[in-house]
Amino acid sequence: MVDFLIELVKLETPSRSKEAQIPLFEMLQFRFKDLGYYCIHVDGNTSGGYLYARPTEKKSKAANQLLIGHSDTVWEKESLRDMPVTRLNGKTTGPGIYDMKAGLTQMYFALKAIDELGLSMPALPLVLINSDEEIGSAESTSVIRMLAKCSKRAFVLEPPLGLEGRLKTSRKGIGQFVISVKGVAAHAGLDPGKGVNAIVELSHQVQKLNAMNDFEKGVTVNVGMIEGGYSANVVAPESRAVVDVRVASIEDGHDISKKIRELEPVLEGIEIEVEGGIGRMPMEPTERNQKLWHKARANGEFLGISLEQAMAGGGSDGNTTSLFTATLDGLGTVGDGAHARHEFIFTDTIVERTALLAMLLLDTLD
Repeated sequence: MVDFLIELVKLETPSRSKEAQIPLFEMLQFRFKDLGYYCIHVDGNTSGGYLYARPTEKKSKAANQLLIGHSDTVWEKESLRDMPVTRLNGKTTGPGIYDMKAGLTQMYFALKAIDELGLSMPALPLVLINSDEEIGSAESTSVIRMLAKCSKRAFVLEPPLGLEGRLKTSRKGIGQFVISVKGVAAHAGLDPGKGVNAIVELSHQVQKLNAMNDFEKGVTVNVGMIEGGYSANVVAPESRAVVDVRVASIEDGHDISKKIRELEPVLEGIEIEVEGGIGRMPMEPTERNQKLWHKARANGEFLGISLEQAMAGGGSDGNTTSLFTATLDGLGTVGDGAHARHEFIFTDTIVERTALLAMLLLDTLD
């Protein structure tokens, strides 16, 4: 398993390189076909597309269960030079190993174990591995949505939370808004009264946005970038802010979106345009999601693993599947350093987490 994982890590796959995804998809296709799976790689317009796999033998009215992972990483090509693969003191390191090539390894070996043991799953496993998750899954969300709608449950192989390896039973929704302000230009020395300063207006809007934070409800509104004007001696005719929004519930997502879109100018002669929205609605701890969590905890106890659940502040494709079917996220290997130079997994935990996934795939659908 570790050799397989290291081979995946050494195939560097930055999100914005279509070509980089091909060798990894070819490797996975070869492996899944060896299990008797039907495989297809669908190319993307700007991304490397996605790999879809399922057992060749399919009963006409069989239920489905979905396994989701992503091949892309945040690391650019040649990152292995500064972040080489190492195995030392119970850890294995490398770019993308924790987020989430260990999860892809688990996915394959769980299905391989079930096949070699001749065990029967209550639902047909559908495998979807996309190459644009780290940049928002813009091209793959439609197929994820379609597969989630026809599946009884979804298992997301993103890494777990923290060194304790907590499973992710809820995630915040994520949105991005762009606030563009148009004012009136004028010479700052000769005719300042004829101008309307878009930067001053934006400062008022930033205060309104900041006031929308509600930490108790899990609503965060962060004005992360601002820009405006083009010369110190000109009353600024335009300004712009980019805003990150996080919400814990779908209802809050709709509410905060409405508030932002209804922002009104403070100064006369100003125009405000709002673009963007909530790209990934929250993964809420719904009743069906909690039932799946309880199955995971029970299977963990059988394996001698003490599991905990947690909310993640970031989003994943689990946010999408949760809208349509029971979803359990964070089933990957325990480690740390997602998107960080010290990224690693605790090597031995890949075995127990793969066993957990296999048992969940074999568990009943009720």
